[in-house]
Amino acid sequence: MKKIFRKFSTILLIFLSGVMFSQNKISAFEIKNGSFLLHGKPFTIHSGEMHYPRVPKEYWKHRLQMMKAMGLNTVTTYVFWNYHEESPGQWNFSGEKDLKKFIKTAQEVGLYVIIRPGPYVCAEWEFGGYPWWLQKNRNLEIRTDNKAFLDECEKYIIQLTKQIVPLQIDRGGPVIMVQAENEFGSYVEQRKEISLQAHRRYSHKIKDMLLKHGITVPLFTSDGSSLFKGGSIEGALPTANGESDIDVLKKSINEYHNGKGPYMVAEYYPGWLDHWAEPFVKVKTEDVVKQSEIYIKNNISFNYYMIHGGTNFAFTSGANYDKDHDIQPDLTSYDYDAPINEAGWATPKYTALRSVFQKLNNNKLPEIPQPIKVITIPEFKISKTAPLFDVIKGRKPVVNNQPLSFEDLNLGSGYVLYRRKFDQNQKGTLEIKGLRDYAVVYINEKKMGELNRIDKKYDLDIEIRKGDRLDILVENMGRINYGSEINHNIKGIISPVKINENEVSENWEMFTLPFDRFPDYDYKLKNIPQNSPVIQEAEFNLTETGDTFLDTRDFGKGIVFINGKNIGRYWKIGPQQTLYVPGVWLKKGKNVIQIFEQLNPNTTIKTIDHPILEQLVGLGGM
Repeated sequence: MKKIFRKFSTILLIFLSGVMFSQNKISAFEIKNGSFLLHGKPFTIHSGEMHYPRVPKEYWKHRLQMMKAMGLNTVTTYVFWNYHEESPGQWNFSGEKDLKKFIKTAQEVGLYVIIRPGPYVCAEWEFGGYPWWLQKNRNLEIRTDNKAFLDECEKYIIQLTKQIVPLQIDRGGPVIMVQAENEFGSYVEQRKEISLQAHRRYSHKIKDMLLKHGITVPLFTSDGSSLFKGGSIEGALPTANGESDIDVLKKSINEYHNGKGPYMVAEYYPGWLDHWAEPFVKVKTEDVVKQSEIYIKNNISFNYYMIHGGTNFAFTSGANYDKDHDIQPDLTSYDYDAPINEAGWATPKYTALRSVFQKLNNNKLPEIPQPIKVITIPEFKISKTAPLFDVIKGRKPVVNNQPLSFEDLNLGSGYVLYRRKFDQNQKGTLEIKGLRDYAVVYINEKKMGELNRIDKKYDLDIEIRKGDRLDILVENMGRINYGSEINHNIKGIISPVKINENEVSENWEMFTLPFDRFPDYDYKLKNIPQNSPVIQEAEFNLTETGDTFLDTRDFGKGIVFINGKNIGRYWKIGPQQTLYVPGVWLKKGKNVIQIFEQLNPNTTIKTIDHPILEQLVGLGGM
């Protein structure tokens, strides 16, 4: 009996010891007593933002090492829903899209990770991260307490959490915080027709989904300091984007976080975003250094948005909207005037900030990684050119009485050629008020003019004769990613085409041109009409590889593929006049360049060893 008692006592003691240990166990990362605590000790977040989809996967480690060498301790990234759900229900987290690999690489480098998964992200990214096909469901309304929308959000959050839950810091990974929604306060402010209570029901449901599916690290929100009423979420730390005044920062966070910190600026802007047809925005190095020192002196956690911007490859760039422009499409380059430039080079801003952070470190910071080698490719000629009108011959069009939108044609990005033949003369003003976003108009394959949303040019004078064929080549230049206009993101021609106020209906033919891959075509030598849209191809040989910059100053408007990868959009109006070509997408020996040129075919390909991002020509130069 005594043996049984002793055995029972031993088991009880072990059990009670375990209970006491679990009660006293220090969380790996937590918010406690107004501070961030890392393994029980106060921790100040010095973070830089970098989005893995904007950087080739082979360069992730280099860019992360650049951050570490600057003195940062954390990397922050958005996760773009539409980048991973490639079509409804088809998810991809492999290769370039391997989020787990990005997070693990950050840990290898010695950086903690903050995840900003949205579902809405803004980020100057197509549709703010939402899949375009959400708009096909007429019962769905984004960013609201709407069952159809929330059902889709939960599908995304389930897939997302599979990637990040195992890599949270309490499971041995580097993920220390996760954001719930994004900049929701500004959206609440713009959509006052919806009650604050309804807005908050939605944002809190997003938080609940994250918790339900395994997020255990602290949650946070980010908004302008005056927008916490609509944007803050109970149980999540409010952080203030862009706030430079420490007193305002603390007062705002105190009001919505139990009267105490920690205090964090989730977005401090060392640069700014850029649009086609507008000057490239610069932020002075001395201003960035001064503000950084203020944050550091006052023990404020902060995140540089962006520390390294990268590139909006393919059709990933988004757009803004304001009263003067129906759309402000973002550049292919997401350089952002960031401390680490688009190609991963250390800028003077980087060097100055590194000196600031070195003062905080007792140990010498790591050496700055060497930049990726840069090459220039000897000038060469385009060898194959074909008119787009020939390329689509033989394709079966969609026929309808009115032009259909991209969405109705089941097309997310790229172009649609709208065509109609006339059986009687027409003369006057062609008007397309529902143009989304840019169009070139042709009669019998001869260019008549350009229309675009940027300067609200929706009409031009034309003369059509009986038997003539009208072609309207329409381009989606990126869905709006910020503000209430995000709800009006249908692309293509979305209202009747008119000539002299009369609707042009019946017998519209539509050819979809997604350019998800470059079209196969049996090129034949022929004379190309001036100002004709064309596809072009050429081969070039390399004895070594490295980053380079395609000089597009002699081009018109279009997109470029290198070895099958869409490296982005160019447009002669600027300010961007080069396209960044990552060296890891080139190879020794034969390489292939393919171009879709919408305006004026070019015959010569040139590269240079530096970017040109500040040469604005403007719409007047079109």
